Amino acid sequence: MPRHRWTAAAVALLCLLATDPAHARSFDIAPGPLGEVAGRIGAQAGITIAITDPDIAARRSPGVRGDFPVRVALDRALRGTGAKAIFYDRATVRIVRSRAERKRPPRPKPAPRKAIAVQIDPIDIVVTASKQNMALDHFPGSAKIVGLDSDWLARSAPDGTAAITAVLPTLNATNLGRGRNKIYVRGIADSSFNGPTQATVGQYLGDVRLSYNAPDPDLNLYDLDRVEVLAGPQGTLYGAGSIGGIVRLVPNGPDSGSAYASASAGISATRFGGVGGDVAAMVNLPLAEGRMGLRAVVYGAREAGYIDDSGRNRRDINDGLHFGQRLIWRIDDVAGWTVDVGGVHQRISADDGQYLLRGEPPLERRNSLSQPFRNDYRLVYVTARRPMGRGELVSTASVARQDLSTVFDATGPDPTAALRRFEEQNDITFWSHETRLSGGGAKTPWVAGFAAIHNVSRVSRWLGPPEAPAQIAGVRNRQLEFSLFGQATLPVTRALHLTMGGRLSVGRGAGRLVGEGADGPEETSKRRVQFASTVALDWRLGPSLSIYAHYQEGFRAGGFAVAPAGSVTDSQEFLHDELGQIELGVRWRDKDRDRLSLRAALFAVDWNNVQADLVDEAGLPYTANIGNGRIYGLDGEIQWRATPSLTLTASAFLNQSFLYDVPPEFGEPNKNTLPNIPDDGLRIGVEWRRQLARKIGLTFNASFRGFGKSNLGVGPLLDVSQGNYGVVGIGARLAFPRFGLSLDIANLGDTRANTFAFGNPFELAGRNQITPVRPRTIRLGIDARF
Repeated sequence: MPRHRWTAAAVALLCLLATDPAHARSFDIAPGPLGEVAGRIGAQAGITIAITDPDIAARRSPGVRGDFPVRVALDRALRGTGAKAIFYDRATVRIVRSRAERKRPPRPKPAPRKAIAVQIDPIDIVVTASKQNMALDHFPGSAKIVGLDSDWLARSAPDGTAAITAVLPTLNATNLGRGRNKIYVRGIADSSFNGPTQATVGQYLGDVRLSYNAPDPDLNLYDLDRVEVLAGPQGTLYGAGSIGGIVRLVPNGPDSGSAYASASAGISATRFGGVGGDVAAMVNLPLAEGRMGLRAVVYGAREAGYIDDSGRNRRDINDGLHFGQRLIWRIDDVAGWTVDVGGVHQRISADDGQYLLRGEPPLERRNSLSQPFRNDYRLVYVTARRPMGRGELVSTASVARQDLSTVFDATGPDPTAALRRFEEQNDITFWSHETRLSGGGAKTPWVAGFAAIHNVSRVSRWLGPPEAPAQIAGVRNRQLEFSLFGQATLPVTRALHLTMGGRLSVGRGAGRLVGEGADGPEETSKRRVQFASTVALDWRLGPSLSIYAHYQEGFRAGGFAVAPAGSVTDSQEFLHDELGQIELGVRWRDKDRDRLSLRAALFAVDWNNVQADLVDEAGLPYTANIGNGRIYGLDGEIQWRATPSLTLTASAFLNQSFLYDVPPEFGEPNKNTLPNIPDDGLRIGVEWRRQLARKIGLTFNASFRGFGKSNLGVGPLLDVSQGNYGVVGIGARLAFPRFGLSLDIANLGDTRANTFAFGNPFELAGRNQITPVRPRTIRLGIDARF
């Protein structure tokens, strides 16, 4: 990997750039139209405030007088207006209708008003996942920003990550079951199994990293503001474990100006299965008006099972349950700081696996033992931010705990064999910290900072008779890493901008076997020094057309794993892997402003020492480097607003991958593709909105998702085909002033295709496992705002 030492020096220099901190400002703005009041606040504070809704701009504001931070001043100016402020960063604010706005009673039509002199040009969408004030139209890479309105969340939030993958074809996931899946961006997939390797995709809640080497926590999406997906690698800004990209969930923050709440509930029925349901609620409380607020979310859902076990004479064995809470406590103006203290707890459990065996009756299999799963996730974090001159300083610290418990029936296909049970317990503790300083405008942003992570995972395993399984080899891994990073964008010409950056990381890993007779000293790996760079050009060819070229790098740390065949005395080290990508992209028009818009990108990936979590012939997991990989791909999206009521969207991708320099046990070079990623994928979406009456609206949406063929893994044992199917979903919602009613149908055509050719590692040798699409499921829902 290239080493640019001067970039590392620039990172250190940028970390020292800061000016005098800004404290509370003095405001003396009289009551008046909100557009005028907001304009004066922006002028006095030196920030950009945009209002795109003329009705909001014309509403009367009480003004603001006194010494306040900008956020508090805006909260006071927005009292009684039914609007709220969204901060994209410290210097860019958009004022929109509040979701909790109460409809006013009808009143006589007022006399025409004189037009208000307020700028209401659409605001640039800012890619906050770039950790800078960078507009989406100037971001030199592939970024997807999915705004989540409350109507969509009420219907889709219980589905978690699956709801996001349903609208973004380039985001894929395995289908072992909720809370145990791996997610991938753009075909950068290492394996279909879970193990000690670091995830290829970094997952974040706001500025807080959710996990390190664990499956997707699969958080419920209720009361989120948006989801940002950056295609990888993102090694410069996010470090190890972002070679595929990052997925950032952005929650709504507390509002210290008013109290309000929302709730949703639904009941669902799955064909040939049971009845499920979901509930969620949010409450926002101002604890000290204008200075302190609390926002709490609680939720729960039951997913109906649809697979029967004829051997144990049980129906709908794969029932699933998840419940959880999220909490954010925000304090404004603590010596110029805004401080968020937050917490997350979520538990996911499943009674059994959701796989079948070819040749068995539909939606039926035969097992001797139940195979439950549990994922218990907890997170506590503190985020503090404050203006620093013309920049912003952000510091985040967090600790996450994830406990995973998995049980498999290890008896095998022989019905006369003695019963055997395999159990795995994976306990992970993850600490992370980052402090960064950012500044510059939307076209010339910069960021610099430092980060530290510490991750400890302990995998314990048992195998034997169900009543008394014996402990077999497990492994404990520990990773410690410190990083300096920086990135800046500079104008080359009026239309051409250059972005450069780098990240210098120093890390050390240690591991040892655990289990009966395996305790011993830690095996310490060598100190690892990694440098990941990025360089990009963004060229504006016109007001609505731009192209970009981007090269970026990423890496993952190595570690220790149990050697194949489950030895209690042997471990093996897997090496770090590294990845570089070249991307060429084009953007034409803006989908939020223009009737027709287009985005497309070509990319090529070179991946060295690919790490993979695998399964041996005995059904036991292990980890190894499986060679080097190449990926070539194309993805794009086009949106057409055919009428003010009708919007059509089409997005697709093409992928071609192969492995070379492959160890002999994993097959022939250039014959294996990377696992679990289809050769192609497509999504077509339709949305139609209609006002049925003065206070009643109707929304109808439909989508088709197509998935190409993929393989479960590499090597003769795992070379099993899956995919090659399509799914249709439709839904509708009636919107009333304070509540809504919705009806959604998933898998309208009741497709029975194989989404994932794995469910039990001890039956893989039969090469006959399939995971079907959930049969047609109908959900009836209600949501309300208070």
